[in-house]
Amino acid sequence: MNLLNILLVEDDPDDVELLLEALHDNDVEFSMESIKEGDKVLSYLEVCNNFPDIIILDLNLPKMHGREVLISLKASRFNHIPVVILTTSSSKEDMDFCLKCGADKFLSKPATVDGFNQTVTAITQIATQHAEKN
Repeated sequence: MNLLNILLVEDDPDDVELLLEALHDNDVEFSMESIKEGDKVLSYLEVCNNFPDIIILDLNLPKMHGREVLISLKASRFNHIPVVILTTSSSKEDMDFCLKCGADKFLSKPATVDGFNQTVTAITQIATQHAEKN
């Protein structure tokens, strides 16, 4: 995969920054769009020129919870885009719900740089596997 096109749905600027740093530190070639509110995701996808290779989705979002965003995505024509949940939640209930609704992976937000590096590895693996299938 040459350039990884990422759609990040995250309202915390610190988490956006940490993910950007981890992507750079891991030499990932990427472009990233960031959306802060859950209710803007589908309308963004409807008009974007270049579909993301992967969507990284937080659960605790303003306007529309990440669970609802996931359900909407998987019921839409964009259901082929892999979705990784990246959230502060570590609850089994959230994980089971998201995986049952079609998320490709559920990751709790790491507290360390090393943890973010592992997160980036998981994200790039999922996007690459998806690209190879299509």
